[in-house]
Amino acid sequence: MTEPADPFPATGTDAAGVPVVDVPVAQWREAALHARDELGMDYIDWLSAVDVPDGDPPGVDVVVHVLDSRSTGAPVPGVRRLLLRTRVPDADAHLPSLTPVWPGSAWHERETFEMFGVTFDGFDDGSGDWLRPLLLPDGFEGTPLRKSFVLAARASKPWPGAKEPGESDAHAAAAPGRRKTLPPGVPDSATWGPRSASDDVDA
Repeated sequence: MTEPADPFPATGTDAAGVPVVDVPVAQWREAALHARDELGMDYIDWLSAVDVPDGDPPGVDVVVHVLDSRSTGAPVPGVRRLLLRTRVPDADAHLPSLTPVWPGSAWHERETFEMFGVTFDGFDDGSGDWLRPLLLPDGFEGTPLRKSFVLAARASKPWPGAKEPGESDAHAAAAPGRRKTLPPGVPDSATWGPRSASDDVDA
């Protein structure tokens, strides 16, 4: 008698050799239930996201790392682990919440909502409140971990990370032909940030 096919087979492994399962958004919670009920993954370690603005489609990869807390020791040493991953497109940044599957995902989903702008439908942490602020102050606008988010601190003062090793302001002045590059999140000061009255006159 043949074993039934795994409905969510691994599509690869991460750098540590942990199996990775890529699933469509529509099957996100179904895959999580399968991991918990059929594979014994009873513990959520973390849930986070990666901004993929140049993906196809552009969006956010949401990743959850789960494990079988009872798998330590014999016959195989170590803990059984699994990564579930899905692409949430920018055009519809919604994903079913995993709080009904692993209640411990609530903190992580609130952080991912704040930092990446992913809405977790059906979120319930038992408080009766929705995806409320976790780390950012009330009234904060924007999603700081998206690559399109402008880091205001980098526009308002010189950023040491913009210089290459051994490169100084004097060296930069002596080499006007060299193209100046900006690190991610640094806006062009000519088009963004505070402007003085003289800037307006020059314009």
